[in-house]
Amino acid sequence: MNPISRRRALAAAASFAAVACVPGLAAAQALEKKKVTIAVGGKNLLYYLPLTIAEQLKYFEAEGLEVEIVDFAGGAKALQAVVGGSADVVSGAFEHTLNMQAKGQPMRAFVLQGRAPQIVLAVSTKTMPNFKSVADLKGKKIGVTAPGSSTNIMANFVLAKAGLKPSDVSYVGVGAASGAVAALRAGQIDAISNLDPVITILARAGDIKIVSDTRDPAESERVFGGPMPAGCLYAPVAFLEKNPNTAQALANAIVRANKWIQQAGPSDIIKVVPESYLLGDRAIYIDAFLKAKAALSPDGLFPEAGSATAYRALASVDEAIAKAKLDLKANYTNEFVRKALAKYR
Repeated sequence: MNPISRRRALAAAASFAAVACVPGLAAAQALEKKKVTIAVGGKNLLYYLPLTIAEQLKYFEAEGLEVEIVDFAGGAKALQAVVGGSADVVSGAFEHTLNMQAKGQPMRAFVLQGRAPQIVLAVSTKTMPNFKSVADLKGKKIGVTAPGSSTNIMANFVLAKAGLKPSDVSYVGVGAASGAVAALRAGQIDAISNLDPVITILARAGDIKIVSDTRDPAESERVFGGPMPAGCLYAPVAFLEKNPNTAQALANAIVRANKWIQQAGPSDIIKVVPESYLLGDRAIYIDAFLKAKAALSPDGLFPEAGSATAYRALASVDEAIAKAKLDLKANYTNEFVRKALAKYR
């Protein structure tokens, strides 16, 4: 090699080394895992709208990712997919990270989609026309997206405040779409704990009487006694430690989606979401979006007090959680979101 070529080779090597030392540049060039499977429980729900927006507007692709989203009947089943190894990441409820820490299977949330749960507990006007208080639910059937999911946990929490135990009612998995609507209308359940657009469909038709509504962040704080983080991306801690650049790319896409939603109007949303999400009625979906928008995260950041709020809610209905000594800072991180916000100001 002649002296000029040697100098050029050394300069190129030095330049490459310098780039590798800058975390942001290294992440942009080297995804540890390009193909990522995300498990979600009820993808059509407005609870998961940022995930759908990131997918439909190709924000994942823009980050160099090939994302497959697998839909399940509820968040508990989505979590099972990651525990079983058939998915890498969950798009699900924040409180599952605390449950898994208590079980010795550490999970960490790394980008927030919802700052309030958006879950509504309501009773059937058909089977419970004389409903007066939550105590009237004793011995009744409550429909949830899936047993063990966040809809189940929220219902347990509301029952506990009224002095009822989970064993005082029967929970029935009804999913998060037209099946949930049909189950309530057929009288198969007496009450429902679900999300939009299901709740708005039932409310507009006069099929339900709302008991507790956490679509309003202020109401959510009153119910739970503090900020209650909701939908988020979370994954096994080992996955995040092994694939930090991949996790960063996922967080980037969701942060972009969060920001897009805050600037979007109903007509923008209708154009982007799949037709099947509308459940046959665009007006109802628009109404549901307007009710849910305030509960969606504007930036992807987890509130500092959120983990403690979620722990109190779980501990009130789960003795094992109440006795567990949990690290309430180990189940989430804002590290990836802060980098994403710096990139997408």
